[in-house]
Amino acid sequence: MNKQKKVFEKEELAMMTSEEVIDKLQHENYSLLKTLDSDDLRKEMVKVGVACNTAINYFFRTTGPKNDEEKHNQAARRKLVKMLSKITPGSYEGMPKDSNNGMVIGFNHPSLGEIARILVMKIDIMGDKPMYFPVNLPWYEALAPNYDRIKRLGIIITPTITPSTWKKMELEEGTWQYEQGNRLKREFKDIYTKLSHDAVKEGGVIFVAPSATRQATVFKNKDVFDGKEDIIPTMSMLAVRLYSDPKMKCDFLPMVVVPPEGYSRGLNFWKKYQLKPGKVMTAEYIRKKYFKKKDVKRLEGFDRDFHQRLADELPKKFWY
Repeated sequence: MNKQKKVFEKEELAMMTSEEVIDKLQHENYSLLKTLDSDDLRKEMVKVGVACNTAINYFFRTTGPKNDEEKHNQAARRKLVKMLSKITPGSYEGMPKDSNNGMVIGFNHPSLGEIARILVMKIDIMGDKPMYFPVNLPWYEALAPNYDRIKRLGIIITPTITPSTWKKMELEEGTWQYEQGNRLKREFKDIYTKLSHDAVKEGGVIFVAPSATRQATVFKNKDVFDGKEDIIPTMSMLAVRLYSDPKMKCDFLPMVVVPPEGYSRGLNFWKKYQLKPGKVMTAEYIRKKYFKKKDVKRLEGFDRDFHQRLADELPKKFWY
């Protein structure tokens, strides 16, 4: 396959649905970031993407039986856990095992390292139900060519353009790049919310970082902690979408990531992380406390309460 990333033509992109764009990213070596003159953001993740894709291909190539896809997938998952447990160690005592209810697990996101530890934890103790990750576009483009094999490992990724990435793209209003980028930013969010609904309805697990970016602290800064600035409504928007279905049984779990001493923003190989559950917010509790009127658009206080439950389990240096 040609390693040079392809770009969408202006007229072509304008006519494509977001689903068609995603398919091109996965199977035809296209880059939306390169198309939108933001190739520097894509390049930041290339090395990590190559490492991840090489490892995934290794797990499948060196396991069997290859004539039975499900057994092959299970063997690859076991091998993945065994290897990652050594090079990306973590502890996760107290994390809940598989249950009938769907679950949204929100975690603080100080580095890339917790993603590998979360993966090991999920496969090891939470069963074979798929896990779902909204993945920031630069990270998604790095993994998209291996989407099908990642899915066979039980991991469903979907692209999102976070506020931080949108700002870094520096697209000029009125240009076609801005118009198409803004459209796809909205449509990616719609795809994610629909996927989330379908996933948890089937008892799946969704992992999401409420901060929508890598940052060392739970709250972006002291002004956010003090209520002088708004919190990005990641969790409340997801809750509104999920609980619009009266039959939905889905709990929200704050999960604390305690990084190792001297950690970096990267994968931090061979350094041990700690994953700790906070106090769960059950579907019954959320409906009773936050859905006090019909046609709720945003849950007052939900984001702050969720963030605070994360902060309560962490040293204060990680609060803001």
